[in-house]
Amino acid sequence: MSVTAPLGFRAAGVAAGIKPGGARDLALVVNDGPSRAAAGVFTANRVKAAPVLWSQQVLAGGRLRAVVLNSGGANACTGPEGFQDTHATAEKVAKALEDSAGEVAVCSTGLIGERLPMDALLSGVETAAGQLSRDGGLAAADAIRTTDTVSKISFKRAAGYMVGGMAKGAGMLAPALATMLCVITTDADLTSDELDAALRKATSRTFDRLDTDGCMSTNDTVLLLASGAAGVKPDLAEFEQKVYEVCADLARQLLVDAEGASKAIAIEVVGAASERDAVTVGRAVARSNLLKCAVHGEDPNWGRVLAAVGTTDAVFEPDRLNVAINGIWICRGGAVGDDRSKVDMRPRDVTITVDLSAGPHTATVHTTDLTADYVHENSAYSS
Repeated sequence: MSVTAPLGFRAAGVAAGIKPGGARDLALVVNDGPSRAAAGVFTANRVKAAPVLWSQQVLAGGRLRAVVLNSGGANACTGPEGFQDTHATAEKVAKALEDSAGEVAVCSTGLIGERLPMDALLSGVETAAGQLSRDGGLAAADAIRTTDTVSKISFKRAAGYMVGGMAKGAGMLAPALATMLCVITTDADLTSDELDAALRKATSRTFDRLDTDGCMSTNDTVLLLASGAAGVKPDLAEFEQKVYEVCADLARQLLVDAEGASKAIAIEVVGAASERDAVTVGRAVARSNLLKCAVHGEDPNWGRVLAAVGTTDAVFEPDRLNVAINGIWICRGGAVGDDRSKVDMRPRDVTITVDLSAGPHTATVHTTDLTADYVHENSAYSS
C-alpha cells in the first residue's frame, strides 16, 4: 500500500532502460478524480533542475492529473534542451492519458549534468501507461530509487478517507522544504489551497528537519494530490495530522536508509527563546562533522555540541547551556556534568538534548553519523 492506497489512484513502475542493468527506473502515478486538486513544495536551491521548473509552473494552476518520475538521471544543468525533454515527457504522458500536459508534473533523480535517454524514457512512459493499476504503488516506489537500499512507502487511515505516500532519498538530504522526491495522495475532497497549507505545515516539521549531510539537491520535490474519490470533506485539523504522520514516517525511513549511516541521531533543542532559535541550533549541531564522527566512534563528546551551538545567533548564555546524550546530562551550566562513562552509545538511535535555558520553545532536527562507508559511496558514485 502506497500512493494507490487512497481511492482514485493508479500507478506503475517499469524498467525503461534509463538505468543500466534492467532495474525499474520510471514511475507513473495517475489521479482518476473526480477532483484533481494538488499542491507541491520544491527545493530552495537556486540551481533548479528542469523538472522542478516545469512542475512549479504546472502547480501554479493547483491541479494535477498525473506525475511521472524517473531515476537514473536528474535532468539538471542540461540547458534549454533539458527543459524541452521535460516538456516532451509531460506531453507523452498527456497523450497516453488523452489529457493535458499542463496538468502533468515531472520529477527526475540521478546524475546532474547529463541529458536523459529520451527514446528509452518516452517508450517507458507508454509501457507504464499500459500497466497502470491499483496494485502498482509498490512498483512505482521501487522505480524511483537511486542509492536507496529499500523502497519507502506509508499510508494512514482517517475518518472515511486515506492518505498514502512514497518517497526516495538516501543522500543530499538537507532542509529545503522537500529534501527528496515524494508523492503523497489522498481520496479526501479538498481544495488546492487546503492541500498547500497542510503540506507546508507537515514538511516544515518533518522533511525540513532532516539533515543527514548538509547537501541540498537540485531536484527536491514533494507533491500532494487529492482525488476526492472517497466523497469526504475532512476535518482540516485531522487531515493535517494524517499528512504529518505520513511525512514523518517517510522522513524516518529516509533517515535510517541514509548513505553509509550506522547511527540515527535526534538533536532535541529545548529551552529556546523561539522555534527559529531551536531549529537553528539543531541544524548547526546536525552539521558538525566533528560531532558526527564522535557519534560514529561512540564517543559522548559534549564539547563538540557546545562548539556547534556557539556558532549560531540563537539567544543563550554559555554558562547556562546543558547537554544530555541518551538521557545522561554530561554537561551542566556550560561545564562538566554527570560522568560521561554512564552514556551508552551502542544503540543505533542516539538522542542529543541541548537545553539553551532561554525560553519555552523546542524543535528536533534529525541527522546521521559520518562514516567511512559514506565517504566511499560518495567517492564512487558520481553526482
